[in-house]
Amino acid sequence: MASIKKLAGQTIWYGLSNIAAKLINQLQTPIVTRLLHTSRQVSEYGDFSVLYACISFVNVVYTYGLETAYFRFSASGEDQKKLFQTLFTSILLSTAILSPLIIFFREPISRFTGLNGHPEYITWCVILIAIDTVAAIPFARLRQEGRPKKYAFIRVMGIILNFALMIYFLAYSPDYVKNYPYSAYAAWYGRYDAAGFMILANIAGSALTLLLLAGEWLQYRFRFDVALWKKVIYYCYPMVIVGLGGMVNETIDRIMLRKLLPVDDQTAKMAVAIYSANYKLAIFITLFIQAFRMSAEPFFFSQSQDKNAPKTYARVMKWFVITLCSAFLFTALFIDMWNTIFLGKAYHGGLGVVPILLGANVCLGIYYNLSVWYKVTDKMHYGMYITLVGAVLTLIINFSCIPKYGMYACAWATLAAYGSMMVISYISGQKYFPVPYNLKKLLAYLTIMLLLYGAEELVRYLTGNFIVRTGTALVLMSLFVRLIMTAERKELVNIPVIGKYIRV
Repeated sequence: MASIKKLAGQTIWYGLSNIAAKLINQLQTPIVTRLLHTSRQVSEYGDFSVLYACISFVNVVYTYGLETAYFRFSASGEDQKKLFQTLFTSILLSTAILSPLIIFFREPISRFTGLNGHPEYITWCVILIAIDTVAAIPFARLRQEGRPKKYAFIRVMGIILNFALMIYFLAYSPDYVKNYPYSAYAAWYGRYDAAGFMILANIAGSALTLLLLAGEWLQYRFRFDVALWKKVIYYCYPMVIVGLGGMVNETIDRIMLRKLLPVDDQTAKMAVAIYSANYKLAIFITLFIQAFRMSAEPFFFSQSQDKNAPKTYARVMKWFVITLCSAFLFTALFIDMWNTIFLGKAYHGGLGVVPILLGANVCLGIYYNLSVWYKVTDKMHYGMYITLVGAVLTLIINFSCIPKYGMYACAWATLAAYGSMMVISYISGQKYFPVPYNLKKLLAYLTIMLLLYGAEELVRYLTGNFIVRTGTALVLMSLFVRLIMTAERKELVNIPVIGKYIRV
């Protein structure tokens, strides 16, 4: 119980940092979608979405699984200082090699992404990726050493600067340029569009993050243990495939939607922008998944040698599924409200993909929890195979269905990919690392979640009254909370603070 409390405590801190970061980041969505409302501006937001889909792929290659390896080899008793120095040296050298190479090919890359007039954006993206990559191992060190408060502070500060600069570029600068058209700033500002300014804001936020991590990376001294590095790389190489496959599942749909939709280029960019903006409404599930991942990886490795580890993992899964179901309902039941708050009218056309993507993210969260078995048993190649299955499904469904169904094909492909990965991981894991998951209870919670959502959809079909819909949503959400309090009362009463209210 103590280990789960520790995991919960760290998850709360990582969650708070992610909640703060995501909420600040999410505030950008209503602002950006309202500021960028003309056809040209919406297409610029589409450019930004495609660029960031590409950045996600390149990030995997730059970091090549070293964060997970840091947790794995820390838990196995390797000298912490030697491990940090070796991995940080490795990531510095690889970043120094990859960055000039990509910049050299910026012209063809800019043509592929549709940024023919702005190859410098590719250079800026490389700078952004390089900064984030150098920060990866210091961040991993904070997580491994159990310092979530410092992690949270640094993350939030970077996001705040990013947010402030984005508002400055998109909201304040146009009026300033209009009033002072012959100023040096106006001349510079006129050379770029919204996508470029959003990249620059991200670079500034990442640079501040790296600066605040100085306490970690200033301790670095060049030291490279070849024997240790070889062991790490042998462990890591499947992680590159896992990461790339994961990015196929997570981001390739934006690129394929842009390329395969049978419309003109600007309309395709607008479709990407609308899909990307609605994708962000899955925020409440991704918040919990990201917070859980931050704390769970070091936790799972540290618990792996304990004889009660499988039982601990099973309890973690139960509470994680409850959290995912709550997040799904909190988003899906009140979708009308989130739609009004977070999206400009130009982006409302993609609202129908949100419940599908929420379901996909529930499957993804469960998969992340299940994936502990191949990480702690050093069977990373199984993770590679499972991810490739999801990637193949994503590519096949998107390629065959986007021309006819557009962004809905992207959403269903995501659900199919994550759902299949979840099922395969469970079956394989029970064979090689059995965990006594309470499958009946987990399936019951997921079924109830879907039934409650179905009831809300029925109300939404029968009436367009916002007050009636919201009232029904409140009732259904309350029913789910009451169900959890009743079914899990024995465990809830032992939780500090919450327990005394449950007893009453």
